[in-house]
Amino acid sequence: MNARTVPAETVRKSRGVERAVAGRATADGAGVRLTRVLTQDLQRRLDPFLMLDVFASDDPDDYLAGFPDHPHRGFETVTYMLAGRLRHRDSAGHEGLLENGGMQWMTVGRGVVHSEIPEQEEGRMEGFQLWLNLPARDKMSDPWYRDFAAAELPRFATANGVAATVIAGASHGVTGAVTRTATAPLYLDLRLPAGTAFAQSLPAEHNAFVYVHGGAARIGDETVPAGRMAILANDPAADGVLIEAAEDARLLLIAGRPLGEPIAQFGPFVMNTQQEIYQALADERDGRLG
Repeated sequence: MNARTVPAETVRKSRGVERAVAGRATADGAGVRLTRVLTQDLQRRLDPFLMLDVFASDDPDDYLAGFPDHPHRGFETVTYMLAGRLRHRDSAGHEGLLENGGMQWMTVGRGVVHSEIPEQEEGRMEGFQLWLNLPARDKMSDPWYRDFAAAELPRFATANGVAATVIAGASHGVTGAVTRTATAPLYLDLRLPAGTAFAQSLPAEHNAFVYVHGGAARIGDETVPAGRMAILANDPAADGVLIEAAEDARLLLIAGRPLGEPIAQFGPFVMNTQQEIYQALADERDGRLG
């Protein structure tokens, strides 16, 4: 999909940076090395978002084992691939290949068992996986899945040369690949050439953060370097965020409407009560999950 040029938005007062987060190096799946940027202790602050993992490596030993069969219940996953090839299979009968620039959106709902296995033995593997919570009423919904190739993701460019990929929500009059009513997620991948700025309107009640994955970006008085997540302050007087780049920068801007519901998590299950977690564990044990 070709990017179209759009008029710039105007933000009268920008949100500032509440704090910057470095993330935590960890391993998941069968030993895939990654950085967990949005950790469990930030779930309530960044409701409706539950987790953001970043994986980026040129070393096959860091990613080759992948993520063999594992269960999920109660939320959605958004996997965005910058480089590499990742094969998805799940118990609902879905299968797809995620490649450079592509995105996979999966609503796990009442439960799926799935695998994510690299289809490469060398080269760079780089991307992100975001977990987005489901409201209580939708946690036991039917699973849903779709792959989007890079060419299917809506894009636009501003007059000053900022390039945006709209993964979810809407920005500058361009609607993204996926929209959701309950959580209203906005998910943008932005490229800012040196000396440019990008303004995005945001509802005051939505939680928002920026993850810089190339160069550095400035928000208010704070410079956010690559590898840092900036939690944006919830300022009732602010109508959006202004992001500036003194050098070439690439970043994710993510925002959403908080659900304000209890969060009970045990590993791959995210529900509202401990009793629902016990039920998910029993369903997994008895083969009723997925």
